Amino acid sequence: MSVYTDVIIAGFGGQGVLLIGNLLAQAGLEAGLNVTFIPVYGAEMRGGTANCTVVVSSEEIGSPIIKKPKSLIIMNRPSLEKFQPRLEKGGVQIVNADLVDEALIETTRIKSFPIRANTLAEAHGGARTANMVALGAYLAATDAVPLQAAQKALEHVVGSHYAKLIPSNAAALETGYNAVKGM
Repeated sequence: MSVYTDVIIAGFGGQGVLLIGNLLAQAGLEAGLNVTFIPVYGAEMRGGTANCTVVVSSEEIGSPIIKKPKSLIIMNRPSLEKFQPRLEKGGVQIVNADLVDEALIETTRIKSFPIRANTLAEAHGGARTANMVALGAYLAATDAVPLQAAQKALEHVVGSHYAKLIPSNAAALETGYNAVKGM
């Protein structure tokens, strides 16, 4: 069975968009897939917008550059305004409805999953795990990689210095996953 998905993950610098992009790429590697991960950071890191592109495929990846993504994880309004128009018809987007007015979320051309990532994250250490909630929701909506692969990849991405954060992040992934499966 052939697997291919690409995603642009975008939000404010400091929301952990690059972290979940890295986590998705690592989970893809651990699932035996080919991956690319392109972070966009710099002056935008704290307060401005930051984004990354991840491609996960069972085949060789021809290009890591995506003009019309198949999916999006949107953590704030400026990111929605920038990337939602680029999402291909029939594409999937996860939108943090705590920071984006749901009236702005397109629902006819694409499949949108507005989730209250910040609210759901409160049970797992506060808004700092909203990114994990959003990634879990994305995994449920796309089946890009198994939830368990992402939870296992936390060990490699978070590292031993922050090992105490792995359980709360794994639980936040599962919360987001279950939120979309329950829709």
